[in-house]
Amino acid sequence: MKNTPSILGTYFAFAAVLAATIGCGSGGGSPGIELQGAGASFPAPLYTSWFKEYSKAHKGVQIDYQSVGSGSGVTAVIDGTVDFGASDAAMKEEEMAKVERGVQLLPMTAGAIVLAYNLDGVDELKLSREAYVDIFLGKIKKWNDPKIAATNEGVSLPDQEINVVVRSDSSGTTYVFTQHLSTISPEFAESPGTNKAPNWPVGTKSKGNEGVTTSLAQNPGSIGYVEFGYAMKAKLAMVSLENKSGEFIKPSIASAQAALAGVEMPENLIAWLPDPEGKDSYPIVTYTWIIAYKKYDSEEKVKVFKDLIQYCLTEGQNSSESLGYIPLPESVVAKVSAALDNISAGK
Repeated sequence: MKNTPSILGTYFAFAAVLAATIGCGSGGGSPGIELQGAGASFPAPLYTSWFKEYSKAHKGVQIDYQSVGSGSGVTAVIDGTVDFGASDAAMKEEEMAKVERGVQLLPMTAGAIVLAYNLDGVDELKLSREAYVDIFLGKIKKWNDPKIAATNEGVSLPDQEINVVVRSDSSGTTYVFTQHLSTISPEFAESPGTNKAPNWPVGTKSKGNEGVTTSLAQNPGSIGYVEFGYAMKAKLAMVSLENKSGEFIKPSIASAQAALAGVEMPENLIAWLPDPEGKDSYPIVTYTWIIAYKKYDSEEKVKVFKDLIQYCLTEGQNSSESLGYIPLPESVVAKVSAALDNISAGK
């Protein structure tokens, strides 16, 4: 037992040398750099893929992203407990004002919010704007309601209660969804209104896009809102929604891109699409943002963070569609890349 200290000392010395050797290996990474991020579940599958691939190619760089919801991501940025946050609901001016270091919002991808459902024998379903608003207001309670039947001629709709699934956490996905519902329905705008965590008049609550997806898959008779990629991966049926032009549009990469086509990204990089124009546009589409600080205390951390974002804007965009996300338009990529100049080390 007397030899234990020297043995431990030798072990830790060896571990330190090994870590340094690994950190200085090929791949262009910076040894010992760790970035902590937290926020939106909407882009989590894509971010997880990007960060894993980047870390694999840059030895010594570790990126930890926690899918905790947009509200928690914004709070973490304000509290300074992360290196970056993520949100589908862009930070408001009053929230940004609470961050002494300043914040820079960076749109990284876009996606559609779909109404996924689990209904035996119903493979195709169309919902009018009035119908899907009324489902989430709790006014339509059964699947064979006349307002649903009116747009689904020939479909055998069961005399079954609708189980509405909503988010339990403070959610950017919820914010975007309720923003859309408030835009098309004065009644919804009045109450519950646009909110990350509204007081829903109806609904079974689940946490995160992950939780809603699981709840829908496990409970026949359910309908809920989730990001397109989650529904696609889980092979959930998705509703064709009536858009602003009166067309019933299936959620897809193409119909989401059609919605984005008519939106110009402003200088502050915050663009909303509460009810997009266009005959072929899917009606509920959003950008989602990484929230960076304008000032960091480490030159090395700034260098790695900017390099990571450039990777996500270029090579990373190639994997967007396969995971159910919309690659950024080239004009947006250029603006986001230029915005990285606003991020630096210092006080």
